[in-house]
Amino acid sequence: MSHDNDLDLFQQMMGDVKRIDQDTAEHQKVHRVTDAQLAKREAAIWLSDDDQDYLSLDYCPMIKPDDIIEYKKDGVQDGVYKKLRLGKYPIQAKLDLHRKTLKDARNDILSFLRQCLAMDVRTVLIVHGKGERSNPPALMKSYVANWMTQINDVQCVHSAQAFHGGSGAVYVMLRKSNSKKLENREKHQKRMSQ
Repeated sequence: MSHDNDLDLFQQMMGDVKRIDQDTAEHQKVHRVTDAQLAKREAAIWLSDDDQDYLSLDYCPMIKPDDIIEYKKDGVQDGVYKKLRLGKYPIQAKLDLHRKTLKDARNDILSFLRQCLAMDVRTVLIVHGKGERSNPPALMKSYVANWMTQINDVQCVHSAQAFHGGSGAVYVMLRKSNSKKLENREKHQKRMSQ
């Protein structure tokens, strides 16, 4: 009999409760973009832009002659970056900046990378030197490292292995062209359908 009393009591207490039709909530992750991220995005350039002055000659954070340059955009797979870092991709083009002024180096880099993109070249080597005898030390190296982070078409950068120039050169991986992306998609679709 106490069971019936408990049930009656429960129903009285729940009398004004309404049924919920959906009992799951959808949570959307809200990513807030900081002012610093917005400024960095606006400062970045695409190689298709013609303005050479995007890459500043005025200031850059200085690094030391033996420092390792490391940069990887979000979305670049760790395995791809590791392979680049270890020098396992074939070098498809090379640019040597020895004995260049900063202005000439900037112009040569932009021209070189534009040409590489146009020819579907993705992995390049830029030799900047360590700058041990420059004043201030590693001047060209510091600017090259800074510029690479400002070019949207650059996916990742890492100081080269010793057999390619060590900390006096960088491997640069450029974004894949639209035609190469399409080619890869078609290749993978054929493999999936077999």
